[in-house]
Amino acid sequence: MAGDSRVLMDHNMEIGVTPAQVKKLPKHLREPQISTERTHLISEPVKKPRQRYVQKDGKCNVHHGNVQETYRYLSDLFTTLVDLRWRFSLLIFTLVYVVNWLFFGFLWWLIALVRGDLVHGDEEGWTPCVENLNSFVSAFLFSIETETTIGYGYRVITERCPEGIVLLLVQAILGSIVNAIMVGCMFVKISQPKNRAETLMFSNNAVISVRDNKMCLMFRVGDLRNSHIVEASIRAKLIRSQQTKEGEFIPLNQTDINIGFDTGDDRLFLVSPLIISHEINEKSPFWEMSMAQMEKEEFEIVVILEGMVEATGMTCQARSSYLDTEVLWGYRFTPVLSLEKGFYEVDYNNFHDVYETNTPTCSAKELATKVRDEPLLPQLPLQSPEPKTQTFDPLDCLSELNSLSQDEKMEEKDSGDRGENNGLAATLEEPPLADGLPD
Repeated sequence: MAGDSRVLMDHNMEIGVTPAQVKKLPKHLREPQISTERTHLISEPVKKPRQRYVQKDGKCNVHHGNVQETYRYLSDLFTTLVDLRWRFSLLIFTLVYVVNWLFFGFLWWLIALVRGDLVHGDEEGWTPCVENLNSFVSAFLFSIETETTIGYGYRVITERCPEGIVLLLVQAILGSIVNAIMVGCMFVKISQPKNRAETLMFSNNAVISVRDNKMCLMFRVGDLRNSHIVEASIRAKLIRSQQTKEGEFIPLNQTDINIGFDTGDDRLFLVSPLIISHEINEKSPFWEMSMAQMEKEEFEIVVILEGMVEATGMTCQARSSYLDTEVLWGYRFTPVLSLEKGFYEVDYNNFHDVYETNTPTCSAKELATKVRDEPLLPQLPLQSPEPKTQTFDPLDCLSELNSLSQDEKMEEKDSGDRGENNGLAATLEEPPLADGLPD
């Protein structure tokens, strides 16, 4: 019976009959699959997550390992101290002062021990090097008072101690140097313009669409503060691995993306959010890249915004990046600037918003060839408040232009025919010249 039921079930599966009771499949086998023309089923290929070269917040995702020449860090000690994290900076700041006070306190205690002030300090007629210094703790407190110039007045140095006078001069000079280095490091670390970059915004996505009959790559930048960035400039880099004709593999090769260097458009007056545009022309790395090819490519676009902080005059740099999955083909940015009574208002709720627009899926090279062979309409219609209803498709305009040119030719032909008929009728109606002449 078991064998007969198994044969019957196999027969039902072959003829397309669903069995009465089928065992429930596991979850990983019940995931949706895409059917193809082949007899078997294949799952949709999923793009592997890529590692960023530059994080969205601007931090470079690069770690330096196996650095053997560590002495180079000590040659630039000031920069090394400034680049340390806050917890290490505070620890070093505290240790430097404590060790310095302990060291000079030990020297003061050693002078008192050698001179015998610790033993004969309470005797009448004995002149110690430092009055009221009778232990290591009192020597440590005197070291702190000397270096910080507190001067409580209880412990003072006498003029009959030349070695103490020399030590006082040395401690005063070295203490000033230590104060200059440590206070300078803390001041530079506090006043670093890294926090100023937190109020510089980049759009979450970059978009590609047609602007002035040309394919353009665009992203948006903005500044949240009322104090402006002076001499602001922006540049972009394409990070992509490539292989040369000789077979050399170059990982993370950097290529410049022109965003207005030759025209001066890279110099920004960043008062309100701006849309930065890169025209995809013959010199662009995206010149021969269509929508389908871009989906297969793996690259990263790094954008760098630089300028001086208006309040401090220090140079500030903000960075961000866009992976290939964050570049949207056929989209535009939603406007954020509106005119109010007496001022312009920026709505940052729409800063990252985009809307879809009709854009050719071909490469910029193919689009330029089509436009050159058969130019687009000379003027574009004005956009309405709803951008989706007023999108512009250059390929559709080509067909409309063909129909318009054919109608014009037909009208010219009809007007020419009418002109010939009118001329022939005029010649027939015109009387002969011989009849009007006198005999």
